[in-house]
Amino acid sequence: MVKIKLIDVAEKAGVSKSTVSQYLNGRFDYMAEKTKQRIMQAIEELDYVPNPIARSLKTAKTKTIGVIVRDVTGSYTGKAIRGIDDFCKKNGYNVLIYNTDFDPTIEAQSLQALRQLNVDGIIIASSGKNAELICKFIDKGLPVVQFQLEHDGTEKHIILSDYRQGAFDATDYLITLGHKRICFITQHFDSVKSRNERYQGYLEAHLKHGMSVDNQLIQYWHRETGFELSPTEVLSQLHPPSAFFTQHLAITTALLENLEHGNITIPDDVSVISFDDIPMAKFFKVPITVIKQEPYEIGTESASALLNLLNEKQTSAKKVMVPCSLIKRSSCKAP
Repeated sequence: MVKIKLIDVAEKAGVSKSTVSQYLNGRFDYMAEKTKQRIMQAIEELDYVPNPIARSLKTAKTKTIGVIVRDVTGSYTGKAIRGIDDFCKKNGYNVLIYNTDFDPTIEAQSLQALRQLNVDGIIIASSGKNAELICKFIDKGLPVVQFQLEHDGTEKHIILSDYRQGAFDATDYLITLGHKRICFITQHFDSVKSRNERYQGYLEAHLKHGMSVDNQLIQYWHRETGFELSPTEVLSQLHPPSAFFTQHLAITTALLENLEHGNITIPDDVSVISFDDIPMAKFFKVPITVIKQEPYEIGTESASALLNLLNEKQTSAKKVMVPCSLIKRSSCKAP
């Protein structure tokens, strides 16, 4: 099979190699329409495929970005990736996706692999365990944008949901319904700023209403082992909560399974509100009230921020907060 070269396209279109190169790189705003049509027709007739490696050697750009996520099958992650990919496609960039399964070692390997593939930049939902490596890449000139979780507040370019306001809105809604004991179920948040922001929103809503928080109402869930104290056990205590506020989709799923197994009815026995929408939640027997994030928008904002860095339109540190919304359904009522 004969390999078609750039010069073959140029000769067939009756233009110079540099003109074809300008066309392929999208720099044709001032090119005559007839010239563009001739080049496009020549490319189609010759079935010419540009060599991305050769082009990257000349331009120092691969027109490819890397995306590192913790769980590619997650509902939030899938929508965020779709936002990233749609934005990148519109702007002529390809996307390589790496999945870490929440493993910091795999995350470090993914960062190194993308660096070796000479990607133009990286978007990452970081574990927080590879901050030094990420800073090293940034210092060497590789643009990195983080999203989904903020760990220590030193992340330079990051796109997040407004977790604090979302948690405040959820807690305030439950308190206005009459709930005085709201169980906040979370992962440990001492080293994760984004999780702490949710807790601060929960506290601020109580403060607004002149209420204190019983520390027994702060319950923890682990990805590997589940609840430290099961929700049914929490409800059997002397002063049980009248509502659960979960901070992650996986926690909500585990909560609903636990309540179902314990024959506890929502919202008659206990109200439930969830951070993160549940796929198909509106079709549940009791649709769950949620704080809805906008992962697609977070994805597009992340891609936009990275491309701005690549095109030197943004150099100073930037933190974007995307608002959440309270979606009221049937899982909450007055206690």
